[in-house]
Amino acid sequence: MVDSQYYLPNDIGISALDCREAFRLLSPKEQMYAHYLSRASWYGGLIVLIQTSPESANIYVLLQKMFRAQAPQQLEAAATAAGLSAEEYQAFLVYAAGLYANMGNYKSFGDTKFIPNLPKEKFKALVWESLAFKQSPGDMEALWGCCCESLYSLEDKQKQLSLGEKGISAYFSGNCCLEDAEFAQKFLDSKNLSAYNTRLFKTEIDGKRCYEVRLASAEKDNCAVEGKSEVCCGKHEFEDAVFSVKRGDYAFLMEKVCQNLEKAKDCAANDNQKRMLEEYIRSFTCGSVEAHKEGSRYWIKDKGPIVESYIGFIESYRDPFGSRGEFEGFVAVVNKAMSARFAQLVSSAEDLLPELPWPPAFEKDRFLKPDFTSLDVLTFAGSGIPAGINIPNYDDIRQTEGFKNVSLGNVLAVAYATQKDKLTFLEENDKDLYIKWKGPSFEVQVGLHELLGHGSGKLFVQDDKGKFNFDQTAVRNPETGELISSWYKGSETWDSKFSTIASSYEECRAECVGLYLCLNKQVLSIFGNEGEDAEEVVYVNWLNMVRAGLLGLEFYTPESKSWRQAHMQARFVILRVLLEAGEGLVGLKECTGADGRPDAVITLDRSKIYTVGKSAIQRFLCKLQVHKSTADVEGGRALYEGYSAVTADGTHNFLRLRETVLLRKEARKMFVQANTYIKDDAVELVEYEGSAAGLIQSFVERFPDDAENVEAQLLEMTCMDSSCWC
Repeated sequence: MVDSQYYLPNDIGISALDCREAFRLLSPKEQMYAHYLSRASWYGGLIVLIQTSPESANIYVLLQKMFRAQAPQQLEAAATAAGLSAEEYQAFLVYAAGLYANMGNYKSFGDTKFIPNLPKEKFKALVWESLAFKQSPGDMEALWGCCCESLYSLEDKQKQLSLGEKGISAYFSGNCCLEDAEFAQKFLDSKNLSAYNTRLFKTEIDGKRCYEVRLASAEKDNCAVEGKSEVCCGKHEFEDAVFSVKRGDYAFLMEKVCQNLEKAKDCAANDNQKRMLEEYIRSFTCGSVEAHKEGSRYWIKDKGPIVESYIGFIESYRDPFGSRGEFEGFVAVVNKAMSARFAQLVSSAEDLLPELPWPPAFEKDRFLKPDFTSLDVLTFAGSGIPAGINIPNYDDIRQTEGFKNVSLGNVLAVAYATQKDKLTFLEENDKDLYIKWKGPSFEVQVGLHELLGHGSGKLFVQDDKGKFNFDQTAVRNPETGELISSWYKGSETWDSKFSTIASSYEECRAECVGLYLCLNKQVLSIFGNEGEDAEEVVYVNWLNMVRAGLLGLEFYTPESKSWRQAHMQARFVILRVLLEAGEGLVGLKECTGADGRPDAVITLDRSKIYTVGKSAIQRFLCKLQVHKSTADVEGGRALYEGYSAVTADGTHNFLRLRETVLLRKEARKMFVQANTYIKDDAVELVEYEGSAAGLIQSFVERFPDDAENVEAQLLEMTCMDSSCWC
């Protein structure tokens, strides 16, 4: 019997993202701009297959060939002939939809592997009975042979994404461990190279360690070319090893991205958009993160566009070391009514920032007012779709030049809708409140988290020339009263210093800012919440956070004592902080459910949120910021890992509670996205139903002109690296 966490249930929620009205309101030129940006995003999104696992691309191609020959409804007859029951065929469709939605066979939220919830021999029988097999039996049998073992394997190492013996990572060759990642980071820092767009492959020649650093780029030429010198390709002796920096990772797909960005450039609304796209093209052509940073600067300057987008190697959550970015690209249309609220929050930011519980010296010298818009997503290519984003992730730009915040309105509308009978771990009287106020409270939390969470706080830096961005003779640590004794030096960044904990630690800091500032009446009023309604929003926001902390246990792996999801680790840490505050603020008790199985109930005393709760978050948030500002990795890691520990000791047996959470977990929703096509010089939008079949069909129709060539290239890339995972 396979543990249910390793497959997707047949009744998993699948919703279509509604963007028809938003798209209809665009001008023909804006529609064309959105179309080409979407094409670039979808081609680039396929890179995630290569980044996720060695087998993901092979499985993707197998499924694409089957569904291109027969739509899901047509393939059902073949399934019946192959001996599959209706439930087994639905499980097959859900697995395929899951692979497309996650761009690989590991969950984008939690990083656990998922396998088909039907017997392997039934899956094989369906492949053999399919029209695709009958048309090309040799190719289909070879494809099945390439992926059938890894498709179903649940060996310990293959159960989750991680590094070394702890799991799978396609960012590193199979023989790399944490020490290799740390050593490679030292090399990259020495060359002032970012890891964002790289992968690392290790070999040994004559007893000497040799590392290949692959840069994502359309160009494969490794010699220095004008405008590309900062990439420093070629061989480098470093300590007792040799590093070889090479261009050309995902070259075919990067070329496709660039071709479509070139076409989008012709439809750009202004010079900032044109120059932004020029720099992205330069970055993706030659593998330069510096060019992407330059493009991001123009992106920040492009205030209030009707069509918003961002593309590149962005989030580092899934790199076990926390430095390499997963490819993503999104295209969205501004929702003006909701954006007005966020604009008001931005206007109030300079009044709200001093409320945060750290000394003024620990805040940025100047708050750079960002764009903060609510967007309806047209395209979001990658492994998953978030509710809100604060980008770019480059610290040097965020600290001195600014950033943008976006809240994804049509994602929020469907992602967090909750049915009462599926609402776990709450008392009955809290469930109705939760359902009514979850949406409004989450809207407030996302706004604060993105704008004043990720947008706040200063990093103390000494640059390459020895210049400090703070007065080292005057700034004191508020925890100790002593002068600051540590800071970031030269090319060191938050990600490179805090590495494995950086993502989750920062998400925790931003979540704490949201909890802390949602107590502010001005903030609540901006979002239209007054009087008793405002109090309900506060209560449900805090209740949702402590419940999320309990749910977070699903994403902890006891065998390796590791967390697989940054946000859920952050929420568990906050639960621990609030439980530790005591005085009855949070209650957590185990019990037996109405079904006779283990259960739990979490409660929150609303009368103590503004006293006990606020004080606890105030103290903890200040500590988080001080460690972050001062580059105090040792202190920050001790604090964060202490609260992240999941044990059976103490007041609560969290290991046993984890089993209860797994027993009652609900699968995360998947989204069906539209496609755009050009017909008679106009852009048409095609939408699909919110079902596994609809999600599958959207991907079958996503690459109408060159699907077979794209799939052949994916197989070639996978084959080229196959020996690296043995």
